[in-house]
Amino acid sequence: MIDNYKKLVKKYNESGPRYTSYPPATFFSESYGNKNYIESIELSNSEKPKNISIYVHVPFCPQICHFCGCTTETGFSRPFLERYVDAVIKEIDYVADRIDQNRNLTQVHWGGGTPNAISYKFIERITLKLKERFNFSQNYEMAIECNPAHLEFRHIELLKKYGFNRISIGIQDFRKDVLDAINRRESKRPLEDIVKKIEDTGFSGTNIDLVYGLPLQTVDSFKKTIDRAINLGTDRIVTFSYAHVPSVLPRQKILEEIGFPSPESKAKMYENSYDQLTKAGYVSVGMDHYSKPHDEFAIALNEKKLHRNFQGYCTRETTGQVYGFGASAISQLDSAYSQNHKNTMEYIRNIEKNNLSVYRGYALSYNEKVIRHVINAVMCNYYVDFSEVAKYFNCPLYEIISILEYDPSNFKDFIEDGLMEIDGEKITIHKSGRLFTRNISMRFDPLVKQKVGTYSKTI
Repeated sequence: MIDNYKKLVKKYNESGPRYTSYPPATFFSESYGNKNYIESIELSNSEKPKNISIYVHVPFCPQICHFCGCTTETGFSRPFLERYVDAVIKEIDYVADRIDQNRNLTQVHWGGGTPNAISYKFIERITLKLKERFNFSQNYEMAIECNPAHLEFRHIELLKKYGFNRISIGIQDFRKDVLDAINRRESKRPLEDIVKKIEDTGFSGTNIDLVYGLPLQTVDSFKKTIDRAINLGTDRIVTFSYAHVPSVLPRQKILEEIGFPSPESKAKMYENSYDQLTKAGYVSVGMDHYSKPHDEFAIALNEKKLHRNFQGYCTRETTGQVYGFGASAISQLDSAYSQNHKNTMEYIRNIEKNNLSVYRGYALSYNEKVIRHVINAVMCNYYVDFSEVAKYFNCPLYEIISILEYDPSNFKDFIEDGLMEIDGEKITIHKSGRLFTRNISMRFDPLVKQKVGTYSKTI
């Protein structure tokens, strides 16, 4: 079994998109600017989903982890932060003026950077602005990514006061030597105490983020990491695969001097994590998420209604078109993607001058929307029914088949390796094939052949 698994890893471990979007961000073009985004916002009011999802980017960190692929910077001062927050608020007002006020906001996600490393007064200001300009649904989710090294009990209480109901704790690994290797600080408080405080304060949920494939990690050490994560008892646990792309992120070269686990060891970490977490009662959601059976992610997966965007997984109830605010933030609308300038000062100056700061974007064709829908189904639900896709787009089945250029023989190798099966118009990914969903998705992607941009290995 182990030998066969090694053969599969060797066979399918190729470079490919992570499919957090389709087309991937490597296809975004600078020819798409402020005017295009305004048109896309106005068009989005008549498109689906009708719900609104918001992303707020805080591009600041006290220190930058060597592995991180996010847009972030250090050395920020309070006056600079005030100017940045002013810009975000101005951008919110400008976009909100162009959004149908009858639409409901169902999801807000704060990412970074390290959102909890800035003054909580700034978090409060932006949150109040969002509540002023958007109609929050009764069951909205507002989540924030937190580095436990900067998370105090009083901060948890403030976040609850501001209306947050979920905290995502970026642990990455429990071992100090691994954290030192990636230039990340340890938590000031025992993580068990932090999780308990979040629960006692009345948050609806907590998830913890771990990363496998980092320097100094071993198969055995990551098993212990997962065991401790399980003992924390959070409703969601995320196990991200480290993506090594030093040509895009030069700071990652530092990690090469230490060395990485082999692809086989990394695949074993994934396999062990799956076994440990599912035996502990967690449900595998997508490639890297695990949730308790009562969690809405697990329920959505069971109903084959799980969705995904740049903010992560979401349910049909919370899924919305995403409007991003802040430097490098990406908006993910039905017909277009739009990304703000990554340089924080450039973003601020553009907002102060033009109300928007679009750096690049992409307008999707009808065919690309269909392909995106199918890839999303594969990546999220391990399942796609082409007849259901046709129903969603209100078109004949043959049209979907034609757009996809679908040929069952293109998946012959996956079927022979026991990773998936095809039954008429339905494709089902087996448990053994979940590690390879990126590879399977690539067979639906005609853009892969163009080899635009640099991608991480699929495993």
